[in-house]
Amino acid sequence: MGKPTGFLEFDRVKEHYAPVEERVQHYHEFVPTLTVQEASTQGARCMDCGIPFCNNGCPVNNIIPDWNDLVYRGKAEMAIRVLHSTNNFPEFTGRICPAPCESACTLGINADPVGIKSIERYTIDTAWDNNWVKPQPSAVKTGKKVAVVGSGPAGLAAAQQLARVGHDVTVFEKNTRVGGLLRYGIPDFKLDKGLIDRRVTQMEAEGVVFKTSTLVALDNNLPAGVTNDAQTVVTPAQLDAEFDAVILAGGSETPRDLPVKGRELSGIHFALEFLIPQNKEVAGDGVNPINVKGKHVVVIGGGDTGSDCVGTSNRHGAASVTQLEVMPQPPVQENKALTWPYWPLKLRTSSSHEEGCVREFAVSTKEFIGENGKLTGLKLVNVEFKDGKLTEVPGSEFELKADAVFLAMGFTNPLAKVLDAFGVEKDARGNAKATTEDEGCYATSVPKVYAAGDIRRGQSLVVWAIREGRQCAREVDQFLMGSSLLPR
Repeated sequence: MGKPTGFLEFDRVKEHYAPVEERVQHYHEFVPTLTVQEASTQGARCMDCGIPFCNNGCPVNNIIPDWNDLVYRGKAEMAIRVLHSTNNFPEFTGRICPAPCESACTLGINADPVGIKSIERYTIDTAWDNNWVKPQPSAVKTGKKVAVVGSGPAGLAAAQQLARVGHDVTVFEKNTRVGGLLRYGIPDFKLDKGLIDRRVTQMEAEGVVFKTSTLVALDNNLPAGVTNDAQTVVTPAQLDAEFDAVILAGGSETPRDLPVKGRELSGIHFALEFLIPQNKEVAGDGVNPINVKGKHVVVIGGGDTGSDCVGTSNRHGAASVTQLEVMPQPPVQENKALTWPYWPLKLRTSSSHEEGCVREFAVSTKEFIGENGKLTGLKLVNVEFKDGKLTEVPGSEFELKADAVFLAMGFTNPLAKVLDAFGVEKDARGNAKATTEDEGCYATSVPKVYAAGDIRRGQSLVVWAIREGRQCAREVDQFLMGSSLLPR
């Protein structure tokens, strides 16, 4: 695949970022798509490695060597056909997927891996630019009706697949716009929301109906920390009466809290209480009530959500941004002999970190400090692993000034209120219980109700959501029709 000697002749083509001082002034994307020549050179590096571990490293099993070779040969229109055969939305994964495929790249054993993610983005962006992405409505309708609850990547993938084989699909979303946390949880500077809008337009042309500001539950009361714009409530009983199958595809939205002394102080927020209103403000749907301009910001949690809080705080003009992680600092370079082809433990520095952020590892929050009910700082302590568990280091307590704290420690489970309304059996973590291995997989304990994505597997990646949405669609199609031609 690619040029037989390409991996010896060409270095990896690095993604280019706009300068920090320029990009923090706006919320637009700042990573340009590869040029035709850059993409061809990047594709040329794909080795004829015999066993393409990248295919299995990718959750949707993208046929990576094939479209790498096509891009190298200047055949982008053929490449997008191959790419779309496994991935409904490569413009999403080409921007925000952490690219486990690259960790599995054979070239990565002793050199820089092929830039698979940037080739994927080049391919789909080129396809849109050339009007190669068109609606694919079914020529024949089955007369079967499917409800999809949740319009994130899992729900969108399932809906598109089912519509393309002739089912009447309706997607229910509790917020005002389609996309779920794909739209509201990820800042625009990482994923321009126009990319979602044009997919929605395509899917509507394929027959998918979207009902926004509509919550599927027994009532319209959701727990604190969960955004809900619903004006209408549809009950599970109504869906059961109207539809032949239901797919639960909501996100894992219950945020992990930090119940230490001082948690009630003003100035402490869950991450999405900051990110969602900011995305709405950028879209012209309101004003973010949390403004950290000139403030000292502390983000607790070292993952992607925490990184998004860092980047957004920098765009507000925060006086300082500090990110705390309870785990020890990972190694800068992974042990490839030990980890390849699996996802390695290594220090990962995002574009948001590069914009201005102090990162503290192996620290735990003991207390939030405040005056007159308002946050002024944190009492922290260093921790270390001892006898297999994290233990405080004696005498290591210190304080850190803070005007605003964002809790970005992940999400514990989907909304129990929704699952309980359907009467769906839950697993030990509070997710919808549905296997992916047995006959009738993705089926829940309730007849004709299926579950896919974060609501089933827990907090995960966009690419995993797309995979589960596609696979669940096939199972639903088989349930409705007795057989299915959809890919699994």
